[in-house]
Amino acid sequence: MINKLVEKIKQTNAPIVVGLDPMMGFIPEHITKMAFEEHGETLEGAGEAIWLFNKAIVDSTCDLIPAVKPQIAMYEQFGIPGMTAFKRTVDYCKEKGLIVIGDIKRGDIGSTSSAYAVGHLGKVTVGSKSYYGFDEDFVTVNPYLGSDGVNPFLEVCREEKKGIFVLVKTSNPSSGEFQDRLIDGKPLYELVGEKVAAWGEECMGTDYSYVGAVVGATYPEMGKVLRKVMPKSFILVPGYGAQGGKGKDLVHFFNEDGLGAIVNSSRGIIAAYKNDQYKERFAPENFADASRQAVLDMIDDIAGALGTK
Repeated sequence: MINKLVEKIKQTNAPIVVGLDPMMGFIPEHITKMAFEEHGETLEGAGEAIWLFNKAIVDSTCDLIPAVKPQIAMYEQFGIPGMTAFKRTVDYCKEKGLIVIGDIKRGDIGSTSSAYAVGHLGKVTVGSKSYYGFDEDFVTVNPYLGSDGVNPFLEVCREEKKGIFVLVKTSNPSSGEFQDRLIDGKPLYELVGEKVAAWGEECMGTDYSYVGAVVGATYPEMGKVLRKVMPKSFILVPGYGAQGGKGKDLVHFFNEDGLGAIVNSSRGIIAAYKNDQYKERFAPENFADASRQAVLDMIDDIAGALGTK
């Protein structure tokens, strides 16, 4: 799957991923009205509104991008109807030829971690048959329970030729409370990066490993260090746009081949119609068109920073 991701990035010339992180406040009134007329102001109504919102954005942007990243918490909060919307979104994006990165941030030990890995990347056995559960192509993994929590994901990745992105240096302001702590003279995030590189050596695609890393755009100098620590790992870069990251901050996340990183924007794209930059041009009824324009502007910004225009 890492080879497919690289190929999709080359085809689109867009090393970006759209974060499908829907919140009810992002969904235009005409969408919620349609969903509530059918299902009422219920969890089922919320799930339907999320699905309609996601579908419109995917339809408007799928020819421009290689991948999407649905954040599972935004769906879980609506219970079973929310999870149904999550699964419908995953399946629809794959029908459209997009790579799906499930942002699940799971990490446990033993059979629990195995169940997470099987449920999201692999097949579960039911009697004499086996089935894919959510069936994403990649998922995000929290490494702070150690190799016990990551190895089950690696096993499934090898079986299914899928991948993971391990949290190394996250984009949130308080990440340094733990991730920046010095251990034997090195910050913890650098030690985690070294472990990611080692795990990746066991799961290689053609040029890059199945084991990637999450490194926030809000910490470009740390990204520069980690790029050298993990030369064969793709870096998933959150924090672009709404969290303050700009194209110029991203240069050091990429390798000399112009690959090696994929940049996420969530609300900067899916709620673009609410942003000052777009709201005068796009009415709420045209929210998906605003999202498409936001993708085009993001592609242009990153290409300008990388010198690939």
